[in-house]
Amino acid sequence: MQYLSKFLKPYRLHFIIGPACKLFEAILELLVPIFMADIINHGIIAGNRDKEYIYRTGGWMVLIVTIGLISALVCQYSASLASQGVGTSLRSALFEKVNHLPLHTIEQLGTSTLITRITNDVNQIQLAVAMTIRLVIRAPFVCIGSAVAAAMLNLKLSLVIFLSIPVLGVIVFFVFHSASPLYVKVQQKLDRLSVVTSENISGVRVIRAFAKNKAEKERFCQANDAVTRAVIRVNRISGLVNPLTTMLMNLAIVAVLYISGLLVQSNSLLPGSVLAFINYINNILTTLLVLANLVTIFTKANASLQRVNEVFDLDEESSAATQTNQSNHEDTATPLLVFDHVSFSYYGSSAEMELSDISFSMQPGETIGIIGGTGSGKSTLISLIPLFYPVSSGQIFFKGKPLAAYPLEELRAQIAIAPQKADLFSGSVSENLRWGNPHADLPMLEKALDTAQATDFVAAMPDGMEAQIERGGRNLSGGQRQRLNIARALVKDAELLILDDSFSALDYLTERRLKNALRENYQLSAIIISQRVSSIRNADRILVLDDGKMQGFGTHEELLQKSAVYQEIVRSQTAEEVKGA
Repeated sequence: MQYLSKFLKPYRLHFIIGPACKLFEAILELLVPIFMADIINHGIIAGNRDKEYIYRTGGWMVLIVTIGLISALVCQYSASLASQGVGTSLRSALFEKVNHLPLHTIEQLGTSTLITRITNDVNQIQLAVAMTIRLVIRAPFVCIGSAVAAAMLNLKLSLVIFLSIPVLGVIVFFVFHSASPLYVKVQQKLDRLSVVTSENISGVRVIRAFAKNKAEKERFCQANDAVTRAVIRVNRISGLVNPLTTMLMNLAIVAVLYISGLLVQSNSLLPGSVLAFINYINNILTTLLVLANLVTIFTKANASLQRVNEVFDLDEESSAATQTNQSNHEDTATPLLVFDHVSFSYYGSSAEMELSDISFSMQPGETIGIIGGTGSGKSTLISLIPLFYPVSSGQIFFKGKPLAAYPLEELRAQIAIAPQKADLFSGSVSENLRWGNPHADLPMLEKALDTAQATDFVAAMPDGMEAQIERGGRNLSGGQRQRLNIARALVKDAELLILDDSFSALDYLTERRLKNALRENYQLSAIIISQRVSSIRNADRILVLDDGKMQGFGTHEELLQKSAVYQEIVRSQTAEEVKGA
């Protein structure tokens, strides 16, 4: 609630006006049966029918209903503005929070549960806000007011109602006390279903390639059946409220009709009062059903609020520069990048290290190649440079200053990355290219496309630079996505360019042309990660990794003489791969 309250504050006036109007409408609603009883008792049953009295009282009823309708509309409008506003603000805040979470936190939670919390859980909270304004005050007031009005008509007859209400309260409490924890489990099952659905849709090609359609259908059915069983179980319990409530109140109505019949015969009660009494009983019945549904809504919203609060409680990655007692390298011939005995573990310093004691430096304008087998830590190493993950020990310097001395935005603005997975976003080619540099002009885009060897296929697209790319670049081939991925990094025009295995989908000729164009068109400091010797052999220096440890750092020729791991990599690749590029 500590997080939700700040989203509710801008709508304080709506939380006053809405319930006040609904309360006023409820008061008017309680008057209607009294007027109806008066029409029957004094306008119809009387020996001579008083038409003037009937019309006058009926006019008052029309006026009351009209004013009540206007009040209800004002309440509905206030509830809509407040609930939609809170929902919009909450979704925006959650989205911003997720975008500031450390990568390891996002990876641990999973994208499916985060999406569910931003969408489905916020919708539950939004509905609860609307119901709070519309019904939280009105429903109890109508229930109590109807009971009081019935007692004013006939105190003895109203005992039937007063005896029924505690029984109904016990039923509602028992049912929803049992159902409350089950709603949390339903949300957890929905998370699992979202994961399976997302994996099946995104991995449909792999599923079909391995003929796993049947197996994946069974996996989906298992997750779907788990949701179904959980929902049925909770609905079996919560579904008892309506029939039990209806049965009890109908029994009360039967008792009222029987007793009131005796009272009418003895002239202790007028027929119009009996009709009003039954109307009040129906009001109570309807209101109790509404309260039962409110308990369901608030139970779900409470479970959703807990899940939303869990996201807000997570620690964000630090975006501000911190003071450090470590010396920097600004007073000397400053390297662009320095790794000083850096070690890293995804799960904390006490766990097995992904990187151990990495030390090297990179000069401005230099090209560093990083090579190693699968799982050797290449991508992990470069993810430490823009502070996607904090180092476990040691320190990294950029332009002579520790990374911790930079605000994140300032640091990342100086680094352009073409990631291993070439993620593109829905929109035009030009919009994707301008991700890192929104003000890039057309010549800059054309230069980047030409360097990345992407000009030909972009020009062949129906709208050229304005051609639309589907989500994830699904309408492009793997090589086309990689080339646009590289072009996007080049448009950013940063001081350090990182190419994380960005040539893997390119043929040797295209790769050679791209690297030649890169040397001719851009004077950049670059880090190139690859598993192919041909991609990094011409780098100024090469860093060799094996199982997270440095196994060599030097030129291609030096490593052939000194590094046994590098020699093994070279021997394992064909002569064509070694001599390429």
